[in-house]
Amino acid sequence: MGEQKWDVEADVVVLGSGAAALVAALAADEFGAKEVVVVEKSGMVGGTSAMSGGMFWIPLNHHSLEAGVEDSFEDVVTYLDALVPGQLEDDPLSGFLDGGPEMIRFLADKTPVNFKPFLDFPDYQPNAPGAMKHGGRSLDNAVFPFEELGTHATRVNPPKTGIPKRTSRIEDRHGGVTPEMMEDRIKRDCRGQGQALIGSLYKGILDRNIPVHFEVRARHLVMEGNRVVGVVAEKDFKEVRYRARKGVVIATGGFEWNEGLVRNFLRGPMTGPISVPECEGDGLVMAMEVGASLGNMAHAWWMTSSLESKAGQHRDTRANYLACQSERTCPGSIMVNKYGKRFVNEAVNYNALGFALHNFDPVTYEYPNLPYWIIFNDDYMSKYRMFTSPAGTPPPAWASKADTLEELGAIAGIDGDALADTVARFNDLVRKGHDDDFGRGDTTYDNFSGDKNLDAPFGTLGLLEGGPYYAIKMEAGVNGTCGGPRANANAQVLNLNDEPIPGLYVCSNAMSGVTAGAYGGAGGTLGPGSTFGFLAGRHAAQQ
Repeated sequence: MGEQKWDVEADVVVLGSGAAALVAALAADEFGAKEVVVVEKSGMVGGTSAMSGGMFWIPLNHHSLEAGVEDSFEDVVTYLDALVPGQLEDDPLSGFLDGGPEMIRFLADKTPVNFKPFLDFPDYQPNAPGAMKHGGRSLDNAVFPFEELGTHATRVNPPKTGIPKRTSRIEDRHGGVTPEMMEDRIKRDCRGQGQALIGSLYKGILDRNIPVHFEVRARHLVMEGNRVVGVVAEKDFKEVRYRARKGVVIATGGFEWNEGLVRNFLRGPMTGPISVPECEGDGLVMAMEVGASLGNMAHAWWMTSSLESKAGQHRDTRANYLACQSERTCPGSIMVNKYGKRFVNEAVNYNALGFALHNFDPVTYEYPNLPYWIIFNDDYMSKYRMFTSPAGTPPPAWASKADTLEELGAIAGIDGDALADTVARFNDLVRKGHDDDFGRGDTTYDNFSGDKNLDAPFGTLGLLEGGPYYAIKMEAGVNGTCGGPRANANAQVLNLNDEPIPGLYVCSNAMSGVTAGAYGGAGGTLGPGSTFGFLAGRHAAQQ
């Protein structure tokens, strides 16, 4: 083989710019890499992370332990194993449990990231053995002033609504932000949640003079023998070759926007991804080309979503799907299938709810809970937000409307008579004070995600009574997929013989999820994914 020709040379090349990617770049720089380059497919940093709640689920982190939270490795493993029995791999799991707290300490000591322990945010399955019923494993971001980014602030991928939150998740829950504080935050462009996470990580990148190459799409890995030594990418329809002396880190996110990969791998229908459209499985394809072992390919981080528009919001005119969380958990709304029946506790965590959507009826040979709708009325709209419509405003434009439930069913494509019966029974259960059918309101998480001002179970149980009524069609959405190349405890990609492929690392939703599709708690994707970014950057830099 002749001598390779390179356009760009670095010690570590990171593909992607979400939270995990930026953590990988920061760690590589910190632990000895002389030159680090971030290669980003779009013109913005942050990916889906910038549009998220921005929390990290990291058991045994120092912030929570110093605040008095009692936890143990045994409880964490017991909890995760209860969620996905027999599916956890010991080596990457140990990498997450050991590396997660180390990553949080690194971010606290060496970067502008400012995490706070969310001490009363329960794990997503609080009744499972080993769970933290009242919180302690999730970390929230303090707001970050985007004025510190200067002209680079426009490079951060905006939130889906286009309007950034000016508060942290903890502040949303507990208050404490005065009008004077808010005025100051607006003046300094302080942003919370995913914007705060990416803003502070990007500030760390800028402070270390780590270059980000925008609008460059990685296509193929370059091998010398059995080692990855670089990346072939394209920019403006021209080839750009990157040499990576120490390692390439795949942090390109999932494959949910690639119809072929979705069709071939996911366990059931996926119709509404809420992630950025750049998540097309580029890293997965590159890893497969060099013989990576794959894992967890049937799973995704499931999310109830709704189609706002077929085009216009997302870059390159992709459809825009909005996540559904408080819309289904606040009191006064329910979800039904086309038969007009409730089929799930509407207040469970979004990832677990995905299993209910994929319930298959072998007699009718269909997924009976797809499609499905969220049902609500004007009383709900007077109190709570519904997607793009704040409380006290008309419902979203894509909602169907009718004076009676029977009429609503006819308009939306639901069995209207059954819908009326379902709503009547639901209201009887609300008056009784217990959801005998699905247990909505029975757990601390159910009520935490509903109306914080109401006592359990009425934080999520409320009457749906009196027209006009509304229905919004829902999708089987995802935050992202969580299957991909398998990795060891150093984030090294494994080949088909379970041996590390020298020079190749993986993190983010591009990797085989270390928790095997289990969503431990708030930040259950960003926490593990970014831990492997930290492990990848550190290990690659030290080669």
